[in-house]
Amino acid sequence: MLYALIRTVAATLRFRYKDFSGCIEGRPFGPGIFVVWHNRLVLSLVIYHRFMRSGNPTPGVAAMVSASKDGGFLSSVLECFGVQPVRGSSSRRGPQALLELTTWSERGYDLALTPDGPRGPCYVVQPGVMSLAQLTGMPIVPVSYVLGWKLQVNSWDRFLIPLPFSRCDVLVEKPIRVPREASDEQREALRQKLERSMFEMANVKLE
Repeated sequence: MLYALIRTVAATLRFRYKDFSGCIEGRPFGPGIFVVWHNRLVLSLVIYHRFMRSGNPTPGVAAMVSASKDGGFLSSVLECFGVQPVRGSSSRRGPQALLELTTWSERGYDLALTPDGPRGPCYVVQPGVMSLAQLTGMPIVPVSYVLGWKLQVNSWDRFLIPLPFSRCDVLVEKPIRVPREASDEQREALRQKLERSMFEMANVKLE
């Protein structure tokens, strides 16, 4: 029911996009690690299928989902979207989940993460995504969107619920690559760069 509701609301939205990655514009760079803030999960897969897959086709996408009970519910919704859920987080099954995601990357799949989930703090990129990019050699692709009409839940992540017939401005930034030989200091600098970029994207409306 939740899957059907998301698809129904998404069908009423007026999407616009600005793409700095080249992915939507048909300049494919191969499989990527798509990252979106936890509070923007609702439309993330609709946007992925509508925009990302069309210009950068891959066999599919594998996404990290919390190993909690709530994560189990989310996994069932993701499977409706054709996503391969990988259970784990920074606090539970983290190393195993990273290994599983690496296996999916070797099959040519895109990967998806909420870099501030599942517990936050909100808008703070956790180091796991940098380790995954370094291990796989895949680029990190920051994605965000801004809604014209929405509800905001009083939760740790300030979760956003799109309202029907709203405008949705989608932003995709330039990919960030983490060299395999990157030092701890270089990886931290790239983490901060990603965090700043995604924070700015969360507050930008297209003209």
